[in-house]
Amino acid sequence: MNYQIVTDTETLAQACTQARQKEAVMLDTEFVRTRTFFPQLGLVQMYDGELLSLIDTTVIDDITPIVELFQDQKVLKVLHACGEDLEVFQHHFQSVPTPMVDTQVMAAFIGHGLSTGFASLVNEYLSVELDKSESRTDWLARPLTEKQLNYAAADVFYLLPMFDKLHGLLQESGCWQDALQESERQVSKRIRRHDPEMAYLNIKGAWQLSAKQLSVLKPLATWRYETAVRKDLALNFVFKETDLLTVARFNLTSSREMERQQCDVRSVRRYSAVIANIVRNAQGTAEEDWPEKIERLVDLPNYKQTFKALKDEMNKVLKASHLAPEFLASKKQINQLISWVWCKNQDPQSTPDLMQGWRKPLLGDKLLKKLGDTHRTK
Repeated sequence: MNYQIVTDTETLAQACTQARQKEAVMLDTEFVRTRTFFPQLGLVQMYDGELLSLIDTTVIDDITPIVELFQDQKVLKVLHACGEDLEVFQHHFQSVPTPMVDTQVMAAFIGHGLSTGFASLVNEYLSVELDKSESRTDWLARPLTEKQLNYAAADVFYLLPMFDKLHGLLQESGCWQDALQESERQVSKRIRRHDPEMAYLNIKGAWQLSAKQLSVLKPLATWRYETAVRKDLALNFVFKETDLLTVARFNLTSSREMERQQCDVRSVRRYSAVIANIVRNAQGTAEEDWPEKIERLVDLPNYKQTFKALKDEMNKVLKASHLAPEFLASKKQINQLISWVWCKNQDPQSTPDLMQGWRKPLLGDKLLKKLGDTHRTK
């Protein structure tokens, strides 16, 4: 397993030019994400079947060649469990690789669980046992050790033969195009822009608050999100989610009140003044401008019976397929469908996963028919 370490734009350009002559290129990243909002990129691994490059983007000024490779539509980019890799690429390069396919998704079409790890698949299909001891290493440290470099190189070196085997199996089963489509759907979900004004909807427990309390939580959550992005801090390192709920629930406007309610002392000392100002301003919000009370599907009449009926219908489809249940339809995806029918009048602008792509004829249409024209009981 020979590899080159790329630390300058000229060498990067040569490697990317060669990769762009191939039908497919293997990609992976090594990054660190502990206290930061954005992942911190340590290394990009690239293998075209001949040249394996470990690209140290921390010291390369111009990364244009890799962006051009990402955007080259003639080259298929292959990754495994690419969700976080896509976030890394989007943040550091303002670009994601297309077209692309995720070997974890490919394996799911053959019957593996959706979260099957790379080492497990390499062991099954290539009879190679990978050393994963460096998975939690510090990829920002320099110089990287030989063990770290070998670990990083292995992730793309073995990705190629594994991809070839999975690709052959999917071609035989007729699922190759479905795997490409599903992978592209993952891309669109990962690079979707987040609206800071809607950040409050992602706060666990927000459904417990009244509309008036939500009028306080909403600007607090927006402030926390924007602060996290600006300072590149993980959200809970700005202000803990549970503490944000507490402030909104009790309308806290002083550091003493926040500490009495057991909010994190360090965050209170740092941000109590700005938080108090946000709360005071929110208290003046007119009632007609309050956010709607958050309605949970699980609390709606007939939800449990409806979910069970859809789950039973899904189990019939599962018996005739080899797909893992969580891949065919997760609880979240079933709930999306119920919400789409019950709450959104089947809005074409918010079509759920189960009514798109390969899932629609296989399962979605059947579940929609089961839901029928019935509406939830008021």
